[in-house]
Amino acid sequence: MDDDPPTAKGSDNPEDPDNPEDPDNPEDPDNHSEDDGPDDPFAGLGGLGGSGDMGPEDPFAGLGGLGGPGGIPMMGEMLRMLQGTPLGGARQGREIARTVATGGESEANIDPAERIAIEQLVRVAELRVADATGLEPSRGTSLKVEVVNRTQWADRTFADYGELFEALGRSVGSGDEPADSEIGQHPMEAMLAGITRMVGPMMLALGTGALVGRLAQQALGGYMLPVPRPAGSPVLIALPNVDEFGREWSLDADDLRLWVCLHETVHHAVFAVDHVRERVNGLLLRHAAAFDSGPGRLEDLLGDFDPELGPEAWASLQSSLASPEALLGAVRSAEQEALLPELTALMAAITGYADHTMDRIGGELIGSYGRLTEALRRHRVEASASDRFVERILGLELDRDQYDRGAAFAAGVVERAGPAGLARLFSDPANLPTPNEVDAAGLWLARIDLHR
Repeated sequence: MDDDPPTAKGSDNPEDPDNPEDPDNPEDPDNHSEDDGPDDPFAGLGGLGGSGDMGPEDPFAGLGGLGGPGGIPMMGEMLRMLQGTPLGGARQGREIARTVATGGESEANIDPAERIAIEQLVRVAELRVADATGLEPSRGTSLKVEVVNRTQWADRTFADYGELFEALGRSVGSGDEPADSEIGQHPMEAMLAGITRMVGPMMLALGTGALVGRLAQQALGGYMLPVPRPAGSPVLIALPNVDEFGREWSLDADDLRLWVCLHETVHHAVFAVDHVRERVNGLLLRHAAAFDSGPGRLEDLLGDFDPELGPEAWASLQSSLASPEALLGAVRSAEQEALLPELTALMAAITGYADHTMDRIGGELIGSYGRLTEALRRHRVEASASDRFVERILGLELDRDQYDRGAAFAAGVVERAGPAGLARLFSDPANLPTPNEVDAAGLWLARIDLHR
């Protein structure tokens, strides 16, 4: 087994046509701008103009919809919305996600021969996971598999996360609309009130689109984030990203594909357990619904705005509205702070279980497993500021400490009770660990033994 540390190399970037309405036959040039690029994902989006200057580490760097010199193009879009042609919502968010995912470039369909090869690897992974864990990745039939490009990954994910985004939208927009009695008669006051009414949906579309598009650029499968997909969903393999990652890190292509299929199948098996999926989804939805979007939040941002100061005033307004926190109203509430220990502990336990299961199976199944695992686990914790923003919006804490916490929990259980003890983790809703138990495997084992 080759365990030499992998090093990143140069990468290729596949280009082909894509169709948002038919993921099996992609082709829709209207959804992409020729000037878009991976470092400026929003440049030229929908005629919104200009490029931002928030820096390469900002998830919304190049937010073309809010800019142009002096920020004046933004006002054209705002006025258009105020006249009854809204920008924002699921459709706009999905189109933004596609554009960010591909950098505005077209993509190829997945080669049918490659699709079949991946499906066969998933079959191998499915059998090994079921045998090693006792979990059923699918219910009485073979797993469904979708081998996708970046656009198709974004489309599927936007649909799968729809309930989460709806909860987020209700939360972010709930406190931003001023009462009619609070709107003055001065034309400028009325205009600013109109801006606050419409800016939330527009920002939410931009934000969720950027979130999904950013994930689509990097995801190897459907569980880049440990967020459950709907029951019965297929296993997703983002083949262009898998192959590009392998080239960048000089990894064995066949071994890498099998590693990714195994990783996705393990997570799919865990989230196929109804009470696990429901518990995680419930916590994520409660977090999404609990952002602190109190009345006047956007009014505070607009409070010093004076249009008579000219372009500088519009530029300042653009800067205020284009920050990620303003974009999604990402002010963590007391309710969310109370949820985080449980959500974080449960995610740590799930990732610890998945990693332990991967190590049990992969070491025997994949020749270069050690080298692949080092590269892929390093990749997942070396997140940029924009990745961390995505996680924070969803209520996830996925840094190295949390992965280590989960690994320590799984190792502690196996040390005391063997693999059979760890297999009890998902066998009963009462067996899901508390935050204290994730930090003390012995406490968890003692508690569940009382319920035998």
